[in-house]
Amino acid sequence: MPDVSLGVTASFHDGVLGRIRSRSIGVPRTDVPEVVLVQGMAVANYLLPGLAAFGQWTRAHLLELPGFAGSGDPPHELSVQEFGRAVADWLAARTLGRVILAGHSSGTQVAVEAAADHPAVAGLVLASPTVDPAARGLLRLLVRWQLDGRREPPGLTRSHWPEWKRAGPRRLVHLVRAHLRHGMEDSLARLTVPLLILRGEQDRLSTPAWGRRLALIVPDGRYAELPGAHTFPWLDPQAWSEPVREFAEAVR
Repeated sequence: MPDVSLGVTASFHDGVLGRIRSRSIGVPRTDVPEVVLVQGMAVANYLLPGLAAFGQWTRAHLLELPGFAGSGDPPHELSVQEFGRAVADWLAARTLGRVILAGHSSGTQVAVEAAADHPAVAGLVLASPTVDPAARGLLRLLVRWQLDGRREPPGLTRSHWPEWKRAGPRRLVHLVRAHLRHGMEDSLARLTVPLLILRGEQDRLSTPAWGRRLALIVPDGRYAELPGAHTFPWLDPQAWSEPVREFAEAVR
């Protein structure tokens, strides 16, 4: 992974469900909302290049959930709804104005929970949303994860190992089960702001039908496909920057 540490600042928020580390880059602008990005399944570092791409046109923040990456431990193992509450608490503690809230992979489920009825959210971006009904089930999810891994660029899994090790097998198993139990459709139906769904064309964890169906749930939903597999921001960090920038400028 390229070194994107230059210009990145870290801060901590002692929230209602544990300490959250956030890493930020870029400069706030009056004409475009800031971007708040929620990490994926127990890992965050792989999103730093994509965060830096957002930081070229606004201030962007990467949130690490309690129990993972550089954040503190939660008081108990959290549900997806509780992760969403932790993100909403972080947003309430900041004075960022209206933001674009984004999530990648399992972070999409958390972002949906945080965005529902939250006044700070001007728009929601779900990149590689989970869990597609076609993959709801531990065996089906594992098979699709392995198939997708064949299409991911080299080095991705190796970059995840330190963060997976920090989480530990017990917490990882809980996390997978919690996300398999969670369906985002009901919470998404409460959304009153615009929605952008992004999917990698070669993603084996989610399907085009699932992405388009999610976009139709809200009155102002959009769907777009980009080159790459499930973790397409790793392949080309700039790939999602332009559609998210256009979305942010449209909803500001």
